[in-house]
Amino acid sequence: MVHLEHRLARADVIGEGGFTYEDWELLLRRGDEVRAKVRKMGPGFCRLPYDDPSDMVRFARERRGMYSDLVVVGIGGSALGAIALISALSHPYYNILPEEKRGGPRVFFSDNVDPWQLRGLLDVLEPRRTLFNVVTKSGGTAETVATFLVVRRFLEDALGGSWREHVVVTTDPERGDMREVARREGLPAFPVPPDVGGRFSVLSPVGLLPAAFAGIDVGELLAGARDMDLRLKNSSPEEDPAYIGAALNWIFYGKGKRMTVMMPYSRALKELAEWFRQLWAESLGKKLDLEGKVVQVGPTPLRALGATDQHSQVQLYVEGPPDKFFTFIVPEDYGADFVFPEYYPDLDAMGYLAGRRMSELIKAEQIATAYALAEAGRPSMTIKLPKVDPYHLGGLLYMFEMQTAYAGELFGVNAYDQPGVELGKRATYALMGRSGYEGLRGEIEKFLGGIVI
Repeated sequence: MVHLEHRLARADVIGEGGFTYEDWELLLRRGDEVRAKVRKMGPGFCRLPYDDPSDMVRFARERRGMYSDLVVVGIGGSALGAIALISALSHPYYNILPEEKRGGPRVFFSDNVDPWQLRGLLDVLEPRRTLFNVVTKSGGTAETVATFLVVRRFLEDALGGSWREHVVVTTDPERGDMREVARREGLPAFPVPPDVGGRFSVLSPVGLLPAAFAGIDVGELLAGARDMDLRLKNSSPEEDPAYIGAALNWIFYGKGKRMTVMMPYSRALKELAEWFRQLWAESLGKKLDLEGKVVQVGPTPLRALGATDQHSQVQLYVEGPPDKFFTFIVPEDYGADFVFPEYYPDLDAMGYLAGRRMSELIKAEQIATAYALAEAGRPSMTIKLPKVDPYHLGGLLYMFEMQTAYAGELFGVNAYDQPGVELGKRATYALMGRSGYEGLRGEIEKFLGGIVI
């Protein structure tokens, strides 16, 4: 079971940098109200663990052997969730395993419109053995549809009319230009539920279809999320890890900790922290509160990897500005281990390691980092999970989504929109000459004193 510890965030343990008894009483008083509001609202992502994935699983099972490569074309929430799933649940060197050991296609992500990067990707692909999964919730994401146009030409030049056998679409079930393309061309398509934002869509076909192609048990992912949902529903605020995580971030934001650092001590969970960074930033970074007042709130999410970033960031965290709250994630079982051999027993730097395990070392590194932070009055909480497998990862992902929904209520903002992102999208359309945006282009030219692209 996923477990949250917060002893090293308490003022009676770490001093004035921690939360007080009065803080704890406040967050518990607000718990029932906040959780009830979120449940009454019924965010669309709460339904995803109960959806039937059988069509998706069947599609992946029938086609896995037809392709040597799967390329997911998407950006932001259309890629980060799938990247987190495959990074966590596949062999760490999955793409370079021999095909017979992989059992499925290599998986690549085209999540930017950097022409150098895309050219390099196309150079390593064989069109006849590649399937492209084009993912855009709206059906009109500029970066995704632009890449699709290049991909279609790449496939059509090599395969002619059979290019259609090498594209599957994940988009809105009814609307949007990518849905229209799927209709016109007869492309297989899976839905992104209209009431599920991209950053909350990892447990929809957005994340689950690529995961299924990589051989990940999506049924267990959803089972873990369902069990986490039931656990949160049936717990008190004090026993609800999603609420406590949200409330501690909210309390510490009010104490000047305007940044939240997620630091998994597991390479498998590195991309989970990248996924969380978007979830937290887009959901909570808002100009207006729910009443329309200007508040400009939002904790800035940062990502670090233990133990690697002890040697690049922890100096700042321990002795730099006291403006951060830390979340560590530690698996009990790493899925592999090594016992250190007894070489050079007379050398201090090596002798003490003899007979100890590598898993012991990385866990000791996490405890030591949390201790060093606490000694400096820097608060942290630690999330422990038994192992990184589909069941526990599904529960962890769902917990973080609920934590974000609760945090939206605590901060008093809409956790499901992103008006700041939308302005940038419209400006891009104007700069690229999309019809209907001519006036905005004129405003941009005036503002910047001219435009050169």
